Parts: sequence; structure tokens; C-alpha cells
Amino acid sequence: MSTNKLISSALLAALTLGAVGQAVAADDKAAKEKCFGIVKAGQNDCANLSGSHSCAGQAKTDGSPDEWKYVAKGSCKKEMGLTAEEAKAKLKK
Repeated sequence: MSTNKLISSALLAALTLGAVGQAVAADDKAAKEKCFGIVKAGQNDCANLSGSHSCAGQAKTDGSPDEWKYVAKGSCKKEMGLTAEEAKAKLKK
């Protein structure tokens, strides 16, 4: 009987940790925003707006308006960054 309780407790703990990990990841993403135009070469987080690459770390120049990285929500403007709409408009010029 104690073996069954031990296994049940271990399974419950594993499931609980998994649920907590997902909640933390969701909170972390909600607390961030994409900020365009502030990326240093090779330090972008993912694909760019122009579609010339689709992976992190492939930015070729500093400050390109189509490259982005995640920053704390509300800090993009403080870093002189652009929203996605602003970056798209700047690229059209």
C-alpha cells in the first residue's frame, strides 16, 4: 500500500510541476513585447519582417527596423524602439 501512495505522490508532483512551468512560461511571455529596431547584429530573437531569414541570431546589422527582440513590456519606447506597425511603415519608405 505504501508503494502505491509513493508512486501516486510522485506522479502528482510531476504533473503539478508541469502545470506550474506552463503557467510561468505564459506569464513570462505576457510580460514581454516585441521591440523592433534596437537589435545588435546577431542578437535578434526570431524571423524578421522582410522575410530574409527565419531564425534567431541572423540579424546582419545593428538597429535594422525589421529585426526585433523581446523586451520587458513597456520598455521598448524607452529604448527608442518601434512597434511592428511603426517598423513596417519605416520599411515602406
